[in-house]
Amino acid sequence: MDLYYFFVFACFAFGLGCCIASFLNVCIWRLPRDESVVRPPSHCPKCNARIRWYQNIPILSWLALRGRCANCHEPISARYTIVELLGGILFLLAYFQWAPGFFLRAGTMFGLQPLVVLWSVPVYWLVFSGLVLGSFIDLEHFYLPDRVTIGGMLLGVPLSFAVPELQGETDRLAALYWSLGGLAAGFFGLWALSWVASKALKKEAMGFGDVKLLGAIGAFFGPVAVLFTVIVSSFVGAFAGGILILRGRAKLGGFTAVPYGPFLAIGTVVWMLWGPRIVNWYMSLHAIPR
Repeated sequence: MDLYYFFVFACFAFGLGCCIASFLNVCIWRLPRDESVVRPPSHCPKCNARIRWYQNIPILSWLALRGRCANCHEPISARYTIVELLGGILFLLAYFQWAPGFFLRAGTMFGLQPLVVLWSVPVYWLVFSGLVLGSFIDLEHFYLPDRVTIGGMLLGVPLSFAVPELQGETDRLAALYWSLGGLAAGFFGLWALSWVASKALKKEAMGFGDVKLLGAIGAFFGPVAVLFTVIVSSFVGAFAGGILILRGRAKLGGFTAVPYGPFLAIGTVVWMLWGPRIVNWYMSLHAIPR
C-alpha cells in the first residue's frame, strides 16, 4: 500500500472513531436515563442550551471551549473527550490490524497482527464501540445494557459465519461451531463461576450483565478468547484493586463493589489486538522438542 494512502485511511479511521465515540457519549448519558438517543438534539445537561455543530466537533470543540459550556460556562466533563480519543485510537488500531504495505513491515515492531482480512475491520469497530459504551455505563451505573450484551450474543454468531477469520478460521461452518462453543463457554462458564463465588461470599459476586458480556465475547471470538479474556481481566482487576487499597478506597480482605465489565472489555481488546500471537508464543514455550 502506498504510504500516502496508508496515512489517508489511517486519518479516516481515527476521525471516524472519534465521531462514533461522540455519539456513544450521547448513548452513555441517555440510555441509563431511558431517554431517546435521537431527540432532542445534543444539548448541555446543565442549562439545556442546544449545542451547535461547530461546538460538537470531537476533541477539538472541547479544547476550544476550554472544557466549558458556551452558554452557561459550566464545566464539561473530560469524560467526553476521553471517550472520543479512546474511540479514535481503537478504530485506528483496528485499521492497523489489516493495513498491508508499510505497516506489514512495521507491524512486528509494534507487536500487532499486520494482516487481517478487510471485512474484519468493521466488525472490530462494532465490537470496540460496544465495549466502550458498556464499560462507561458500567463504571457510572454498575450495569451493562442489554443492547451491548444480548445484542453481542445475537450478532456474534452470524458475523462469525460471515467473517470466519474472527474465529481464526477460513471455513464458515467451522467458524460457526467455534462461535456457538464460545458463546456457551462464556455464558455458562462465567455463570457457574459467579454462582460458586456468590455461595462462598454469601452475597452477589458478579452481575448477570458480566455473564452475558462474556457470552457475547465468546460468540465473536470463540472459547479460547473467553479463557484469555477471563485471565487478563482477572490480572487487570487485581491490579486495579491493589491501587484502590493503596489509595484507601478499599480495604484488604473487605468487599468493595467494583464493576467488572471494564476489565472484561480490556481483556477483549488485548485479545483482539495481540491475543492469538500471545497464545502462540506461550504454546511455543511448552512445545515438546522432537
